[in-house]
Amino acid sequence: METQTDSMENAIDVATLADEWERIELLVQGLKSSRQGQDFDRELLNRLTALSARVHAGRGANPYWNQLGAVELSELEHDVLACVAAAELHPRLGWQYMELQPGVSQPYPTPALLHELLVLDHDEIPMFHMALSVDGVLRREGLIRVEGDDPYSPVKPAPGLTAKLLSLQLPPPPPPGAIAVRQQATWTDLVLPAHQVTHLREFLMWLRHRETVEGEWGGRMGGGPVALFSGPSGTGKTLAASVIAHELGWPLYRIDLGKLVSKYIGETEKNLNQLFDAAHGRPMVLQFDEADSLFGKRGEVKDARDRYANMEVSHLLARIEEHRGPCILTTNLHEHLDTAFVRRFHVVVGFPRPDKEARVQLWKRLLPPHAPRREDVDPQFLGQAVNLTGGGIRNAALYAACLAAEEGGAIELRHVALGVWREMAKDASPRSRSDLGVLASYLPESNAVLAASTQGNGNGNGHGGGE
Repeated sequence: METQTDSMENAIDVATLADEWERIELLVQGLKSSRQGQDFDRELLNRLTALSARVHAGRGANPYWNQLGAVELSELEHDVLACVAAAELHPRLGWQYMELQPGVSQPYPTPALLHELLVLDHDEIPMFHMALSVDGVLRREGLIRVEGDDPYSPVKPAPGLTAKLLSLQLPPPPPPGAIAVRQQATWTDLVLPAHQVTHLREFLMWLRHRETVEGEWGGRMGGGPVALFSGPSGTGKTLAASVIAHELGWPLYRIDLGKLVSKYIGETEKNLNQLFDAAHGRPMVLQFDEADSLFGKRGEVKDARDRYANMEVSHLLARIEEHRGPCILTTNLHEHLDTAFVRRFHVVVGFPRPDKEARVQLWKRLLPPHAPRREDVDPQFLGQAVNLTGGGIRNAALYAACLAAEEGGAIELRHVALGVWREMAKDASPRSRSDLGVLASYLPESNAVLAASTQGNGNGNGHGGGE
């Protein structure tokens, strides 16, 4: 005779996500009947009752939910997570959610639909709202995303949750507003003064020794660390961020503030919350470019827009400081930053324009190593000939290589001279041959070729080549 324990073990053995989806489909049918003023079919109700008992009993041993690790969820939190994950793991339910939410163009349930679907008792309503709150386990552990504060905003699986449940080795998508930086770099790729390199290595100490300082020594490190990289365009700020990410073995994401900052009140904060909620608990380095545009010196508050802009900056700074992960802010204009903001960074690193010796090293590294080139294309000569940043040297070297490849020959000084001329002309200011110094004699004689560099080129990027 089968004992109650044996029966329970059998129930656990057969518990799979298929039971979860069938249960949710029965809940959907029940909600449809309720909205039409009809009683739920007795046979289906019995089926739902039996299925719910089996699902709840089997969740602890279910191999899919076990992918969540040691996260402990209440039955209500588990119900919410199952309903939200179903939109991606069982697409038919996503379509049914849309039928139950007229006018909604996405397949994810809203809090209002979840409230109806789960047929909550009066005592369960506070627990339900807590489950969807920022402080609830589901959001704190990065399992769901709630895209608004109202009952009709979608509740979505957090990025990477579906792949995690299915044990798929897929990289999680970038956080909202972030762009993955694919550049790989190591310490040997940096051409910087020793002081700056030491400062960059110190930034890593905040991460490597957090557990010791906080856990064993009682320090209060809080979030971060947060670094400010300042210097002209092309001096290696993004390259240094790539080195930091490589040392940690984490991806680097550049944050496009243009996608986050909105003219509509409240939208900027909403976008920032989505970014940091998605990044919470994930190993990654966040890089915010053009920090001076947000953290500039504060002037007199003249109207509501000025007050709101200050609120946006305060909200961004608060979220950055709360985020337990490395954030790097870059700027070309350190002097434009409010000193009150600068003091709140853990590390500030200045990136100077390269001196002659540094430019020699950059030419050595950035001229394509396997490209044929004439003997007079000498990095020592080029490093002293013209004052470019690392980004400018990279662009000029690649330009020269492409010119040589087009002609089917080796890189010559005339190719390099034209590449440097094109790079220097990017700031749209008037140029003459004398600006090239000793390279001027290698420029082509054709005025038409040289004029093409200065016509219609107003991108304002004086030295091109990135951060």
